[in-house]
Amino acid sequence: MAEAESAVATDIPVIDVAPLLGGSEAGIASVAAAIGQACRSVGFFYIAGHGVPAALLERVYAQSRHFFDQPQPAKSALSIAHSMNNRGYAGIDAESLDPSAPADFKEAYNLGRDPEPGEPIDPDLPSQGRNQWPEALPDFRGVMLEYYAAMRRLGEQLHAAFALDLDLPADYFAGSIDRPLATLRLLRYPPASPADERPGAGAHTDYGNLTILSQDGTGGLEVQTRDGRWLAATPIAGTFVCNIGDCLMRWSNDIYKSTPHRVSNHSPRQRHSVAFFFDPNADALIDCLPTCRSAERPPLYTPILAGEYLRQRLDATYGFRGGGIGAGLDAEEKAAQ
Repeated sequence: MAEAESAVATDIPVIDVAPLLGGSEAGIASVAAAIGQACRSVGFFYIAGHGVPAALLERVYAQSRHFFDQPQPAKSALSIAHSMNNRGYAGIDAESLDPSAPADFKEAYNLGRDPEPGEPIDPDLPSQGRNQWPEALPDFRGVMLEYYAAMRRLGEQLHAAFALDLDLPADYFAGSIDRPLATLRLLRYPPASPADERPGAGAHTDYGNLTILSQDGTGGLEVQTRDGRWLAATPIAGTFVCNIGDCLMRWSNDIYKSTPHRVSNHSPRQRHSVAFFFDPNADALIDCLPTCRSAERPPLYTPILAGEYLRQRLDATYGFRGGGIGAGLDAEEKAAQ
């Protein structure tokens, strides 16, 4: 694997989003423009001034370590293979984000939004069903739900920035993200082995609208630039790393571009990270935005419901879902990747 270059601010910008959370109209517009520029170029950006307490993140990481340190039978009892809703534990070799590489060398645990009272549950729809909670960790559920709520608010605020940058009203996406297929994912990567060239997470683009990632100080996240270079997205204290996914790229008619990225833990210690994947409502129609089309730039993609799109992408990632690697993607999607 080629050595990655260290990222610099001009490659992956650091954006102070505090004005977006409660600033002047000019400040909000400035933040939206900076985010929009990042989405058009490298597709990744750090955010500072996000308002998420450091103490809450510390509790999340502590509970994540408690979860992964459990005996293997306790984790396997919550296997994601028990849930077509993409909830639960995925062990080493359970995922292949890059079909051309060996299976990912990581563990993960997924949780999502609890259904609203009376909300119907599709047993096959990713990120809509009931969570699988570890009974042996009494504080785990409360901490994770608190963090999930904080990430959900932050994701909504960043969508307002997307809308403003794309010449839409700030609340344009609100009706499409008020019941989001959003997933909070805890991740642990084993220490590197001198003889092990397996990827922690193979090169891939994310599936949904927006990813908000917290990473520990270990490093290992690498981002591919438009000219094919790999940059090390070095951890910066007090920030999240954000990137857009294929769904928002599709929605924006490729004005925003999703970016391949990968994880390789070269350190002698475990690497922990916490990802929040913010995807639209299941019934949100992903159709070319009105400001992203013209006679010179016609829509590039066939409209599709967000739930069906996510289902297709996960079917291609997990063999237990019935298709194996590459299944569930129609010809258009394969051509677009």
